[in-house]
Amino acid sequence: MRIALVSDCYLPRLGGIELQVHDLAVQLIRAGHEVTVFTITDGPSSAGDVPVVRLPAYGGVPLRAAVDRLRAMLPGFEVVHCHSSLVSPLAWQAARLAHRPFLTLHSLPSASMPWPLAGIDRYVGDVQWTAVSEAVAEVLRNQLPERAIGVLHNGVDPELWRRYRRTDHTLTIVSTMRLVRRKRPLATVRILEQIRAAVPSAVPLRAVVVGDGPQAAAAARAVRRRGLSEWVDLPGRLTRFEIQQLYASADVYLAPAELESFGVAALEARCAGLAVVAMASGGVGEFVRPGIEGRLVHSDSEMAAVAAALLSDRAELSRIQSFNRHTDPVMTWRNVLAQHLTAYSPRAVEAQPPSASRR
Repeated sequence: MRIALVSDCYLPRLGGIELQVHDLAVQLIRAGHEVTVFTITDGPSSAGDVPVVRLPAYGGVPLRAAVDRLRAMLPGFEVVHCHSSLVSPLAWQAARLAHRPFLTLHSLPSASMPWPLAGIDRYVGDVQWTAVSEAVAEVLRNQLPERAIGVLHNGVDPELWRRYRRTDHTLTIVSTMRLVRRKRPLATVRILEQIRAAVPSAVPLRAVVVGDGPQAAAAARAVRRRGLSEWVDLPGRLTRFEIQQLYASADVYLAPAELESFGVAALEARCAGLAVVAMASGGVGEFVRPGIEGRLVHSDSEMAAVAAALLSDRAELSRIQSFNRHTDPVMTWRNVLAQHLTAYSPRAVEAQPPSASRR
């Protein structure tokens, strides 16, 4: 199949949508399909083996030339799959122009902040809405009751996160995120402080909060102000390989975001053998079952208490870690790719001229 993936954000920018769209493109190409990514993120005309069409934009809004190019190029694809965050003008424009495209929502809207979903739905027209998790799908179903909402999960290659052998190390807590308000890095620092207070002082601890973003400086100040600098590290952005090495010497992963649509970083940590402690309000619950892959909590204080209890109970921690390291989640790329191709197949048939459909 000829498949167009459309995402406002893409490599070399790093983030959940960026990496997932790239990984999906790679998996589709390996399966023998022709894939092109369309984006307004600046960069080279390819990302590894993935061809990329970089369209002109100003202030994050595609220019008329970008729209004209989409209009000219998208009819050449059998499947158009647009990937949307809460604000994704390129993805919405492509969905409006394409013939019955997929439009996948990667973000979990906040109930306290009205999101004009009905208006977006009217704008894009005849699309197949999908979501990266049941948590996101439920929001779409509630607001678009006339729409059939599917789920196309994000994927992971578990073996990539198990390539490094675990070594002896100080008990280590990890969290990986963009340091933006929505991901709650400052709350993470407060949770770490509570964990240290709850775990006996004779037990050495280490914590690493990986990532960069607008709240990086505020997070660093909070670590210093709370006297956590001796055991809490903020290394900034790390590569995937560096994160894989870090996870091989870590024990508990914290996912403090209350609006986590899926939680790719938590899924990767789970595959690496870390016990995951996450908020129950997002999509992480689809691959973290209480007492099996980790724990789900409902508040920051509960997250601190649960994480501290795990760090203090080596037998329970080892049991969860062993299960996670030796048991694949449902969202392996093998399963997720099959999920996508099953969804795409009817659209590919529709895109063919009548003679091709009859062959």
